[in-house]
Amino acid sequence: MPYLGLLFNAFVWGLSWWPLRRLQEMGLHPIWATLLFFVLGAALVGASRRRAWSAVLRTPTLWLLALATGLTNAAFNWGVATGEVVRVVLLFYLMPLWAVGLAWWLLGERITPLAAVRVLLALGGALLVLRPEDGGWPVFSGLADWLGLAGGVGFALTNVMLRRAAAHSSAERALAMFAGGVCLPALAGLALWAQGIIPGWPAFQWDWLMLAGAMGVAFLAANLAMQYGASQIPVHITSVVMLTEIVFAAGSAVWFGGETLRTPVLMGGALILVAALMATRDEA
Repeated sequence: MPYLGLLFNAFVWGLSWWPLRRLQEMGLHPIWATLLFFVLGAALVGASRRRAWSAVLRTPTLWLLALATGLTNAAFNWGVATGEVVRVVLLFYLMPLWAVGLAWWLLGERITPLAAVRVLLALGGALLVLRPEDGGWPVFSGLADWLGLAGGVGFALTNVMLRRAAAHSSAERALAMFAGGVCLPALAGLALWAQGIIPGWPAFQWDWLMLAGAMGVAFLAANLAMQYGASQIPVHITSVVMLTEIVFAAGSAVWFGGETLRTPVLMGGALILVAALMATRDEA
């Protein structure tokens, strides 16, 4: 059951691009959709663990955890909804590269030779993923690539801040993460809408509200499943199982998303996966 819980979490995130694109077709931008996805979790955790609010409101570490979580989800959801799913997910999973620098900066962890090798592998994988189809220098093809990269930075910061906030209860950490998933998309969405970069909220329709609500339930269930699985299985094994998100995302994007896997992308993805697997050795 713990392994199934982790696989369910990876499955939900790996296939999240499809409902996000359907919602965007209905007029609901991924930023607003992300806000709705996390409202349910924030409301439930906030109502059932009311004492956690005081800790979240007075603790800068939990504020930074909320910020990192909001950045992770808003950037990832926007990226997979608008860009090439495989590229965005692989750029997102450059997370071990950023984690090395953030752990050194925020936690005082030294950069080991093995960590340096991971960084080089991840960078090599990124260069292959970003290589144009007709050859030439690696380039970012659009906003979605940058969003995948930003989401990975946020994910790395989230993991580092979870370790820094280890002294706080699981309820306090969970509330900070769900609140960040609501507040940052709300603030970013308002700023981007005011600049005319993204559209505002669409006219009310039951179709997009019900799909967004269903996704909110799915994300809440996935989060609970991940917490259950991670509490029963060693961290390094948990990290390996969660990498199946790449498989779910790539497989679904190719199967019914019309995407193709070019050789350089496969080679780059393999290097990024090796770097991520090497990172799990540090958690063993």
